[in-house]
Amino acid sequence: MAIGALMLDLEGVDLTPEERELLQHPEVGGVIFFTRNYQSAAQMTDLCRAVRAAAGKNRELLLAVDHEGGRVQRFRPEFTRLPPVAQLGRQYDTDPEAALDTAFRTGWLMAAEVRAAGIDFSFAPVLDLDYGHSSVIGDRAFHHSPEGVVKLAGAYIRGMHQAGMAATGKHFPGHGWVSADSHLAIPRDGRSRADIARDLVPFRELVQQGLLDAIMPAHVIYQQVDSQPAGFSRIWIEDILRAELGFEGVIFSDDLNMEGASFAGSYAERAEAALAAGCDMALLCNNRAGAIEVLDRAGLERPAAARQRVERMRGQPFMNRSALLAQEYWQQAATRISQLA
Repeated sequence: MAIGALMLDLEGVDLTPEERELLQHPEVGGVIFFTRNYQSAAQMTDLCRAVRAAAGKNRELLLAVDHEGGRVQRFRPEFTRLPPVAQLGRQYDTDPEAALDTAFRTGWLMAAEVRAAGIDFSFAPVLDLDYGHSSVIGDRAFHHSPEGVVKLAGAYIRGMHQAGMAATGKHFPGHGWVSADSHLAIPRDGRSRADIARDLVPFRELVQQGLLDAIMPAHVIYQQVDSQPAGFSRIWIEDILRAELGFEGVIFSDDLNMEGASFAGSYAERAEAALAAGCDMALLCNNRAGAIEVLDRAGLERPAAARQRVERMRGQPFMNRSALLAQEYWQQAATRISQLA
């Protein structure tokens, strides 16, 4: 059975009866985990198994997390503390070769520990440029220069791929310029398309290199290009990302519970608008009533190509946690990266 169109979240460290029922809905295609879902590595592994079992034998779910490092690291006890990727950018300015090696190891370490728990992928890496005035992006960005982001993110993604994890670049076409936080507001970027071209460089280059498996558009309105946020814009998704950049991978909406998505109306309308604009899967987090509204009322039809694309986000076979921790490469990487953090 095809993977459903909606990714939602869970309330705690165990499944509730309501969640077991929701996971059987044919349009539930995935679960995203947060810190509230985590107690220990063993508990998370058990929760992943329980989620997959609850969905039923003939259905597949994508299990995901935001596990970038720094401020955005959902699992901490028993997981290696990861640095914000801006730390890699600072190293790149003084020793590029060492920084690229560190970026590869960081991407591998992040992905290996997440995959060993049974989660398919982390929504990473951030490809936004650090312009110095976006608090929500800030040290989540590798570098202020497009070239630095391309080099560092490319190495990081190669590390992820080595650990069997697909990479999701965010937030297309670039969230770093605006100061407003799209969790709390609807940011507006008044730059021309020519000026935004600088932000597009990491996406364009990494697509051309065949490294990006998925992309997440920003809940930002780029006023001189379209009146709708990028995640609801066929101009950005179909005309620019698909046709101009030649991207053939998965497109995830950003969280439809964010204020930046309120532009599109009710939760059902937000999900319909995101899919109609060209997203392959919609995310709705931290709002159970909203998720139920989407499942009950939204038309979540997608073309066959979209249903086929999301299959590619499944994690590749990987070792369990005990085997991972016994690896000399993991031990070296964990020591080195935790010292950097």
